[in-house]
Amino acid sequence: MTIAGRAPKLTDTAPAADLYDVINRRRDVRREFTGGELPDPVLRRVLTAAHSAPSVGLSQPWDFVLVRDDAIRRSFREHVLAERSVFAAQLDGERAETFAKIKVEGIVESSLGIAVTYDPNRGAPQVLGRHAIADAGLYSVCLAIQNLWLAATAEGLGVGWVSFYREEFLRRLLGIPQGMRPVAWLCVGPVRALADTPDLERHGWRQRLPLEQVVHYDKYGHGRNR
Repeated sequence: MTIAGRAPKLTDTAPAADLYDVINRRRDVRREFTGGELPDPVLRRVLTAAHSAPSVGLSQPWDFVLVRDDAIRRSFREHVLAERSVFAAQLDGERAETFAKIKVEGIVESSLGIAVTYDPNRGAPQVLGRHAIADAGLYSVCLAIQNLWLAATAEGLGVGWVSFYREEFLRRLLGIPQGMRPVAWLCVGPVRALADTPDLERHGWRQRLPLEQVVHYDKYGHGRNR
């Protein structure tokens, strides 16, 4: 596996990091977690960055459930692996062979699980800016997750977003109240290194599109010279 070098040592002092470098180094981590200690000052900086995200109507509709309990994490991993099997059963041929090589989680290998939830009732019923786009609150939670991910990368941590789960299972497992939506389980912790190339590209599942293919001018489908 090609890697970008050793991750920086975690310290109590916030690192100085170039934004574009952090964006380009960010990876969805699966195999590289060391399980090492995640210092409280580092974790607080990462969570503060997440909590500083913009949100529709300043509703801040997110919560962060920090999961270190081994039994909870093992139970969640068993569920995730069962859902992996469900997806694998839908594949055949080259897709099945390629997917068999891909690890989809680092739940027990990481130092910490962070479940991020969305509470549509926070700030309701008059959430400024949400009346026409009901999902604006959910988008806000995704911005918090991105902030967390970039801050973690700047700190030398890895983050892996686990999406092979049923929301109702995770709600029951973590005691999340009805009406709140579990949006993500993030595996977080120190890593041996961050890979130069994303896993899905390296394993040949899919390649990144060139920027020019997703940029349109004035109307969808219009190129620069149209």
